[in-house]
Amino acid sequence: MSIRLKLLLSYAAMLVIPLISIILISLLMVIVFRGDLQGIKSIYESTEELFGQEEVKHIAQEIKRSVELQPNILNNQSYLEEMTNELQKRDSEIIVRVDGEVLYRSLDIQKFSDVSSNLPPFNRNEAFRQYPAKKIGNANYSFMQFDFHYQNNKQGTLFIISKVNPTTYFIRKYFPTLFLSLIFVLIVTHILLTTFMSKNIIRPLQALRNAASEIKEGNLDFQIKVNGKDEIGQLGIMFEEMRSRLQTSIQVQEQYEVNRKELISNISHDLKTPLTTIRGYIDGILDGVADTPEKNLKYMQTIAVKAEELDHLINELFLYSKLDLNQQQFHFEAVNVLAFLMDWSEELEFELEKQGITYHSDIQLDPSAIFLLDRDQFKRVLNNIIQNSVRYMDKQQPSIQLTAHCTESEAILEIRDNGSGIDPEALQHIFERFYRADESRNARTGGSGLGLAIAKQIMLGHQGGIEAYSKLRVGTTIKLCIPIATRG
Repeated sequence: MSIRLKLLLSYAAMLVIPLISIILISLLMVIVFRGDLQGIKSIYESTEELFGQEEVKHIAQEIKRSVELQPNILNNQSYLEEMTNELQKRDSEIIVRVDGEVLYRSLDIQKFSDVSSNLPPFNRNEAFRQYPAKKIGNANYSFMQFDFHYQNNKQGTLFIISKVNPTTYFIRKYFPTLFLSLIFVLIVTHILLTTFMSKNIIRPLQALRNAASEIKEGNLDFQIKVNGKDEIGQLGIMFEEMRSRLQTSIQVQEQYEVNRKELISNISHDLKTPLTTIRGYIDGILDGVADTPEKNLKYMQTIAVKAEELDHLINELFLYSKLDLNQQQFHFEAVNVLAFLMDWSEELEFELEKQGITYHSDIQLDPSAIFLLDRDQFKRVLNNIIQNSVRYMDKQQPSIQLTAHCTESEAILEIRDNGSGIDPEALQHIFERFYRADESRNARTGGSGLGLAIAKQIMLGHQGGIEAYSKLRVGTTIKLCIPIATRG
């Protein structure tokens, strides 16, 4: 059974059960106070009959029995005053009439002369009638009429006039209207509640169900709109976040797949190029083309260089795989980075001079700062950055600059070049695996595209960071952050 059907059934029960209860209670009240159900029809004619004043009626019947036993008792003023006092305790007054002549009136009734003159006539012996309340002065009064024969078949009538409470009078008079209004309000409340719950529970759940169906079919290109701060709204927000992350993950996986295929193509090209060269020179030797010692030596040297390139490419690919799988072991040791960088900077300056590249360094590190480094791996990071800078040099006067300084918690190294720079769209991807900003793979800019990705993995292994800033056709800056272990 669906939640929608369950809610509708529960709300229907909330409507039907109170209605049945109200009707049953009303019927029971009628039976208790009226003795049967004959008075139900008269609700719409005279509602007051359902609310008979039983105690007052009982006193009236006592007066009637006393008259039958002692016919002259109506002439007894003290008896009538005693009955009047008894009735006044119940906000009621008395009038006694015989053959159209009023023999006795309560003191309060005497204040309203029109009451005695407008009394209904004798009906029949042993008759009892109750009349609807009517306004006398500022109050409402209900009338009870008891008819009986008195001394020589005289027509005697006892009127008991009871003051009706305004609230009670209002309820008595408008009971059918109030009852129907209660049922109407109950039904309207039920409809509004059902509509509200449908809008705030059922519809959001339907939206989540439709979203789950879309995700099941592989469609993630949509947005879940479930508003509200309740549990369902929070569930909708989490569901939308899950959908968004899943979509991003799939897009990343698709990009990884594209990059993987590109890597395989690039690696295949890079492996094939030196292998083709090596095979060509070996064939030349076997075919006797290298027929002199000088040619033979040149061929062998070329084969050695290409074999070294091939070995370097395979080693880079293997290293990145180990770093990516967290299988590369780092050999950390306490290193004074100032001395380390000074030595490495001297070697770098010598190598760059041979390539016609101007090199400048400004190393302002704290001599007492000690860092935990894997010397070989950190040197690989620096060398990969330099190789990348050299590969994309396009100025007539190429230059590379190294600056280094310390903060309270880390050392900051920046390597700047005046190369071709990196496009802003490509800049955010240069540390990603399998990514190459330059899609062309010529002899000058060739490479596996793993250099900076390897550098990032090594820096992460050192609990450090690496960032890149670049301006197209101006140059690129690579920033390294290394945490300080201790200060001497």
